[in-house]
Amino acid sequence: MKYKMQELINTFMEYREILKQGVFETLYMTFVSVLLAYVLGLQLGILLVITSANGLLPNRVFNLVLGMIVNIGRSIPFIIVIVVLIPFTRMIVGTAIGSTAAIVPLVIAAAPFVARMVESSLDELDQGVIDAARSMGANTFQIITKVMLPESVPSLIRGLSITTITMISYSAMAGAVGAGGLGHIAIRYGFQRYETEVMFITIVLLVLIVAIIQFLFNILAAAIDKK
Repeated sequence: MKYKMQELINTFMEYREILKQGVFETLYMTFVSVLLAYVLGLQLGILLVITSANGLLPNRVFNLVLGMIVNIGRSIPFIIVIVVLIPFTRMIVGTAIGSTAAIVPLVIAAAPFVARMVESSLDELDQGVIDAARSMGANTFQIITKVMLPESVPSLIRGLSITTITMISYSAMAGAVGAGGLGHIAIRYGFQRYETEVMFITIVLLVLIVAIIQFLFNILAAAIDKK
């Protein structure tokens, strides 16, 4: 056991610069893709809620079509999304390889997921609060921005933590097709070169990243709930 631990330490020291770069690339892909996915997904989620049968602007056809698009987007495996979007990714960023290129399929894959998370958070609101705002003369935009979103912040924060952790796993998967990050290191050095110590270290780093992110989001959600 002592020998195995020493082996892991030696491997970590040997690959520390590569691992440091991998951690940076993983965090870069994760947080940028989550930010952009929420820019798109938040709007989609709001549209799903307000155009539903009991929404502020009911529109059955629009809601049905949008819901189908979101469901289709959620059902496609991420590895297929990466491959299918290679021409689009190359058109947007000039290449289909690397951390920046991976952000394109990550955002497109995450946006439908975010949309459903946002829809779920907004659906939890007490209808009486919305009715009260409407009776006081608030328009649709005011109800969304000053009632629905502020009241849903704790739930949205929890959804954000789930999305962020999901993006970490997606970014690791993207490493299999040259996106960089810890996933790429695990495949290139751990799997292809049969260096199990490297594979183990990358897994531990990913678990640590997930644990830290979950811990920070739990603190943030608890602090907001107390306000």
